[in-house]
Amino acid sequence: MRAACFAVALGVCATAVSAKPKADNGIPAEARPEIARAVRDAAKRPHPRLFADADSFVALKARIGKEELLTAGAEFIRRTADSLLKTKPSERIKVGKRLLGVSRTALYRINTLALAYRLYGDKAHLDRAIAEMRAVCAFSDWNPSHFLDVGEMALAVATGYDWLYNDMPENVRREIAAGLRRCGLDASRKPFWWIRARNNWGQVCHAGILAGALALAEENPGDTARLVQRCIDFLPLSMKALAPNGNYLEGPVYWSYGMEFNVVAMALLEGTLGSDFGLASMPGFAETGAYPDLVTGPSGMTFNYADGSPQRGTCCVQWWFAKRFNRPGILAHFERDAFRRHVVNPKAGENRMLPYALFWMQDVPAGIKPGLPLVWDAKGSVPITIQRSSWDDEKALFVGLKGGSPSAPHAHMDCGSFVLESGKVRWAVDIGAERYHRIESMGMNLWNGEQNSDRWKIFRLGTWSHNVPMIDGSQQLVKGFAKVVEVTCDGAASAVTLDLSSLYTNATSVVRRGEMAADGRSYTIRDTFAGARPGAKIRWAMMTCAAPTVDGDKVTLRQAGKSIALVQCGVQKGKWTVGDGQGPNKWDSPNPGCRQLMFTVLADADGSASVAVNFAVEKF
Repeated sequence: MRAACFAVALGVCATAVSAKPKADNGIPAEARPEIARAVRDAAKRPHPRLFADADSFVALKARIGKEELLTAGAEFIRRTADSLLKTKPSERIKVGKRLLGVSRTALYRINTLALAYRLYGDKAHLDRAIAEMRAVCAFSDWNPSHFLDVGEMALAVATGYDWLYNDMPENVRREIAAGLRRCGLDASRKPFWWIRARNNWGQVCHAGILAGALALAEENPGDTARLVQRCIDFLPLSMKALAPNGNYLEGPVYWSYGMEFNVVAMALLEGTLGSDFGLASMPGFAETGAYPDLVTGPSGMTFNYADGSPQRGTCCVQWWFAKRFNRPGILAHFERDAFRRHVVNPKAGENRMLPYALFWMQDVPAGIKPGLPLVWDAKGSVPITIQRSSWDDEKALFVGLKGGSPSAPHAHMDCGSFVLESGKVRWAVDIGAERYHRIESMGMNLWNGEQNSDRWKIFRLGTWSHNVPMIDGSQQLVKGFAKVVEVTCDGAASAVTLDLSSLYTNATSVVRRGEMAADGRSYTIRDTFAGARPGAKIRWAMMTCAAPTVDGDKVTLRQAGKSIALVQCGVQKGKWTVGDGQGPNKWDSPNPGCRQLMFTVLADADGSASVAVNFAVEKF
């Protein structure tokens, strides 16, 4: 049974709430009949029932030794669980306003230990998982003031409780259930803002509470059904950001975070209740499984706009999307090999969601291609474009251009910014985010996005550090919006045009155009300005980690034995300078290895200007 009726205005089911929510916490007085019925049926079934039932675990065990990737993953889980036996249970230690690190550690430990026990039967893994759950369930709370902490901890305890239910003494089960109910489900009954969040908070918090409710469904099926309906009603508010074709407003790092929990919610609804209740049909959701590959260059680094680093690791979400929508090609470009690397040498550290991937894992056919376009016009509320010369050539030219607004969640003043790579070298870089707690501990309000707030005084977040035009040293406008106005493609040749005008008060028109040559060895950025004051100082800038050599209009960048040339080719030209790429204030973190290439031109008497820079591959 699939309820696929979504109201256009709200993006949620037309009969979303059967009665007025109590205290505006989104919980209906009574769940819709189809939800209540599905929950009652689930509550009658034995544990385990989250992500897999007993037969599914038996089937999973039977595949070990027969399938390469699954076997490697299972053996990695066992080795990791063994290493956790010597650790002490988690303690309630906050870092600033967050308990999130503790919640993530608990999720990593409980998932890993519980799955290892289900697959291999080592009682030491069972005992250590129980010790972890008992420890966190004895906490005074899971820090509901920062509810992400509760969401992740609820998922951890719910998973462990369900998977290990039949192997725990009844008094221990009651103890853990009481902690999950008190610190998780009951804590969620207040009118928190995240209930109607339109970003990753909605995905994480709703998924965690959904898991907790389903784990305890037999205790009170009616209450569970109401909590389930709240998730079904309000998770779509976050999912709307994926429309129309799978782009994500918070960038690839937060896509991984938000979508991991979004997929957890989907897997729980379909696996435990037998229906996605129409969520999988929301615009952009089926397509978003390809998003990580589309924004990842041949170097393996992502176009890391918003608060994120360019590094990418294995992600359980890819396996779910490949299985759910029969798209194994999205595993072939990056994820398959990333998973292999991780289970051999997990440099990225704790991967708390990886155990879920084993239920969705498949061997990827040799020679399969991602089947994705060379040029992607991502659209959405934070539009981006991706241009690449090839999917098959690891030396391919790759460029990401960013539209949107600094007012978007986790956004920077980076509208019109770009990253560029060739020869598997990232030449034009985004230096990423500041560490949240570090900035907060200095007394700065990182989350106030007003025009003159602390957030924009931070070098990494403001206009100064990004690969965007500046006029007379002014930052971009928070309420401005960079529109993608044209995307053309003719084979490997392509062009993208962005209108940045609303981001500037000191010009009436600012347009950036990026052109990729058909041979995939050249790219040109063209900027045109109108309506500036006569003589306005217009800065062109680009951050890089390569070593520059300046020779008149030309800069040669060298890195990893490769080189690329930047040549000014516009109507107006300025003198290249090389800055140290460091922020000027005490709160700015160092950016080791970074340099900033810049030149400045003056607007003509009529307030116009035109500059261009051509990037030409010199040496692979």
